[in-house]
This record gives sequence, C-alpha cells and structure tokens, in this order.
Amino acid sequence: MMRCLRSSRLKSATIPKLCISRSKFETKSSMAPPILSLVLPSETGRVLSIQSHTVQGYVGNKSAVFPLQLLGYDVDPINSVQFSNHTGYPTFKGQVLNGQQLWDLIEGLEANNLLYYTHLLTGYIGSVSFLDTVLQVVDKLRSVNPQLTYVCDPVMGDEGKLYVPPELVNVYRQKVVPVASMLTPNQFEAEQLTGFRINSESDGLKACNLLHATGPSKVVITSVHVEDSFVLIGSHQKVNGTGDLMTALLLGWSNKYPDNLDKASELAVSSLQALLQRTVADYRSAGFDPQSSSLEIRLIQSLDDIRNPQVNYKAVKYN
Repeated sequence: MMRCLRSSRLKSATIPKLCISRSKFETKSSMAPPILSLVLPSETGRVLSIQSHTVQGYVGNKSAVFPLQLLGYDVDPINSVQFSNHTGYPTFKGQVLNGQQLWDLIEGLEANNLLYYTHLLTGYIGSVSFLDTVLQVVDKLRSVNPQLTYVCDPVMGDEGKLYVPPELVNVYRQKVVPVASMLTPNQFEAEQLTGFRINSESDGLKACNLLHATGPSKVVITSVHVEDSFVLIGSHQKVNGTGDLMTALLLGWSNKYPDNLDKASELAVSSLQALLQRTVADYRSAGFDPQSSSLEIRLIQSLDDIRNPQVNYKAVKYN
C-alpha cells in the first residue's frame, strides 16, 4: 500500500508530495537498530556500574554515572538497591535487588549481544548472595572481554563500624579482592581486608602491599587519618586499574593515565575537593550550618571541576 501526504495548509504548487511505501517502512522498522555504543565505542570505554541508587541525593550510581559520562565513558547502571534517600536520613524506603534479579539482567544483556564491557565498577552490596552473583558477573564479563578492568569499592563500613553483615568481610577478602584490578577501600575497610592496623602513612603502604599480594595491581586507600589530617594513599604494582564518587573519578582518570597513578590521583582528589568546597559554600549561602548534618553533594553544579580540574593537590612518592 502506498500513502501520499500533502499539507493542506501550504498552497504552493512547488511543494512535493511525501510518498511512503508502507511495506518497505514496516520491513525496515521491524529490524533492530545497531547498538551505537558497541559499533562506535568511545575512546575511553564502556562501564557496567553495579551500585546503590537513591531517588533524591547523590550516592552510589547517582554520584558515579554522571562524572564518568563527563569523562567520556558509556555507562550502564544496575541499581543494587533503590531507596527514596540515603540511609543517613531519619527514615528511608525502597527495594533491594537480589542475586537472581541481578543475574536476570545479565542474561537479558547477553541474549541481545550487549554484554561487552571494558570496565566493571561495584560499590555498596548488602548481602552475601548478591556479592556471590557479582563474582559470577565478573567471570561472565571476562569470558566476553578478558581485558576487563574490575574496579571494586569494598563498601563495608567506616570509623570502626561495619554497616554490612560481618560475613561479607570474608567474601571480599577471599573471593573479591583476588579478582579485582583496582581496589579503593577506606582506612577501616583496608584494615578489615588485611587484618593489619593502619596508624601511619607507612602502615598504609604496607596495607597496600598486602592487598597487592592477593590480586589487584592498583590499590587506593581513599582516606587515612594521620595525626590531624586525612591522606589518600595509592599504590600501583606494575606488571612487565568521598567513596562512590572518588572511586568513579579514580576509574576515569586512571584509565586515561594507566601508567601514572600519581597524576590520576591528583586529578581525582582535586575534582573531589573542589566539589566538596562548592557544596559547603552553597549550604552556607542558604543559611545552613554544614557541620550540623550530612550534606547532599553539588554534583551537577561541579561539572567543570570534574571535566577539567585545577590540580591543587600533589602526590608525594614513597620509596
């Protein structure tokens, strides 16, 4: 069937009729279009990010996806939980994804030849069963792309307190750390993973070496309390990869500078600090005391600091 359309509002005789062959149109529209992120991949890569999600505020995937996209990555998020807001508020509601539901999503991607990723990023995970499934995901992704970089933020707790079930510690230590390419624990998490108390910068480096020995070539302890300051300690064992946001920035910049963890860390820390300073300044402008409660970070407003950070923090090398 052929249909011809003419605009009744236009009187010019020079306006041609638009003729559409219905059979040809239907045949073409029934074909699935190519996946452009696979056919025409970005120079940086394609990330599968398995983290938490909040409707309001920026934690987990909400704080990781946007910066990675600004740095040129295609990012596919899977939300391990979906909460109304982060758990620091008086109440929260939402849903938790289980291991089978995660695997269903992976099988759906695989069935449509969409399972090629250059990077896997994982953050908060609340159960052993879900973490075990994440390990299956690592195996599956590496069967498709053996060069997959797995960046793991082993979110378990902070300031001497676990906020995940204690049995997750052994799963991370025995199963997850050995398959990670880059590990980004905080001080408390690094101590849980190594059984080694960190009281100084040199202790932090020893902890990095202990973690290197179990698998990951890159280790960044994102916050070590030394005397009256916090330091970031990064270590890259070369062979002849705030929390969620910091891990995303480290992934992004370390891939751009794969053999220069110093530069990647300087850029990531400088971005983070500029963002935090803007957050505090904006809350003060609104007449709110930033010290009185946890704050929602000003992520979107800091896009220039994410894409082109001014390096105000320099790495110090240790022999």
